Amino acid sequence: MTLSGLVIATHGRHCVVETPDGQRRICHPRGKKSQVVVGDRVQWLASEDEGTIEKVEPRNNLFYRQDEMRTKSFAANLDQVLILLAAEPEFSEMQLARALIAAEAEHIKPVIALNKRDLTLLFEQALARLAPYMTMGYTVLSLALKQGDLSELPELLDHKTTLVLGPSGTGKSTLVNALIPDAKVATGEISRALNSGKHTTTATTWHWVDRDRHTGLIDSPGFQEFGLHHIDAMQLAAYMPDFKPHVAHCKFYNCTHLHEPSCGVRDAVNLGSIHASRYRLYGLLFAELTQPAHY
Repeated sequence: MTLSGLVIATHGRHCVVETPDGQRRICHPRGKKSQVVVGDRVQWLASEDEGTIEKVEPRNNLFYRQDEMRTKSFAANLDQVLILLAAEPEFSEMQLARALIAAEAEHIKPVIALNKRDLTLLFEQALARLAPYMTMGYTVLSLALKQGDLSELPELLDHKTTLVLGPSGTGKSTLVNALIPDAKVATGEISRALNSGKHTTTATTWHWVDRDRHTGLIDSPGFQEFGLHHIDAMQLAAYMPDFKPHVAHCKFYNCTHLHEPSCGVRDAVNLGSIHASRYRLYGLLFAELTQPAHY
């Protein structure tokens, strides 16, 4: 008889499945091509001290990362994505745009958090760069994690499954450890179980924030380059909230918004309704998505 479970970590062909009562078991997917990711709800079959994944339940959404031009899935069934940036080091707008588009494409709510509020001048400059995103309607939180200031983050995370992303140096470990004091211990135990050892830093891991296991936090090391190759270039503008309202004003239904006459998007750029830096990002991403993908 199969049992239900939640995938809380993966490494290579192995994964750790947690049962509804909190028991954990190493499992192996059946078949060479079957791929499970953290956040998957599965049906599995016990065999001695391990198990076999028999079925992956239908997913609400699937998040992708890009690795040397290969697009790989790495987290599923998310309620929101927390993108952690900092006043220092300076964040990349291209990385931020990719993360936001990846979230929009899967109908996952993105939340942007800016850390290191104590670095007053740098923080003000970084916040000014995020002003267009606030205008688009994105939630932008101000944090000072080393000082223990999490703003309203705990309330935003409550009873949700959240994927935490952030470049190195932004304070992601500080955030995870503040919310989950035993996170390092749990990650170490999972790594030993999976024999991932030195590969711990590349493992995506699920943590429970509360004892009742209602609030899940998925920690993914580094700031993944988001694989957008599964997105149709012609749909790109629809996933950018500042572009979307202007697409209806284009003369041509198949407008690329790059060179056509009577283009609502280009008119909006000229009028200042769309920030010039965002339009540059759009052009770069459109060019990328119309290149042949390497699989």
